Amino acid sequence: MDDVSFEVYPGETLGLVGESGCGKSTLSRVLLRLIEPTAGEVMFDGRSVFALNEADLRTLRREMQIVFQNPYGSMDPRQTVGSMMVEPMVIHGIGGTADQRRQRAIALLERVGLDGSAMSRMPHEFSGGQQQRICIARTLTCDPRFIICDESVSALDVSVQAQVLNLLKDLQEDFSLTYIFISHDLSGVKFVSDRIMVMNLGKIEEIGPAEAVYNHPTRDYTRKLIQAIPDATLDDIHARHTAHLSA
Repeated sequence: MDDVSFEVYPGETLGLVGESGCGKSTLSRVLLRLIEPTAGEVMFDGRSVFALNEADLRTLRREMQIVFQNPYGSMDPRQTVGSMMVEPMVIHGIGGTADQRRQRAIALLERVGLDGSAMSRMPHEFSGGQQQRICIARTLTCDPRFIICDESVSALDVSVQAQVLNLLKDLQEDFSLTYIFISHDLSGVKFVSDRIMVMNLGKIEEIGPAEAVYNHPTRDYTRKLIQAIPDATLDDIHARHTAHLSA
């Protein structure tokens, strides 16, 4: 990455879009200090993320979380869902007693559309969409304020993508979350984002309100991304899905 500078405002969704290899995932990991940069600075609530010691960084981890592209790959196949849900709360001292943590885990699973029986099951027993819902629920156990969704729906069927995108939008409102939503699909980014940032070859091509970038792009690269979108966009699929539920 080179000369990448931007801000994310509380309560918004900043969509980050670009083709594979442009630097999106690298940027997400630098923001969370999963990768140490060679230069630059990341500020979170006035604190330099790169200047924090180990104890302060662990505290910050509660507030800054990530949902990865491959849900099964981000879960321990040897642990039950319940164990994976409770573990972050134990590490960060959340929830008090073991029973309180368990009840909180069940409540979060139910909030993402699963039920308490999921606690005793293994990751491979769930579909891809259900696995991603589990990962989202696990992220919420830490009471984060800022979540990076790194290609978090790209591995799912298109109809399931629409359901998960709706879920993310609902959770944002319920938990006062701030998102960076990363994808190579500009139509999906437009659906969830307040602003869109377009990356190409490690640099920012353009950034602005979602409707403006999508409908009136200023850069040739952005226009090419839009031209590559299939006719059946996520917006259309979401509309049909909503109509089906209302029927």
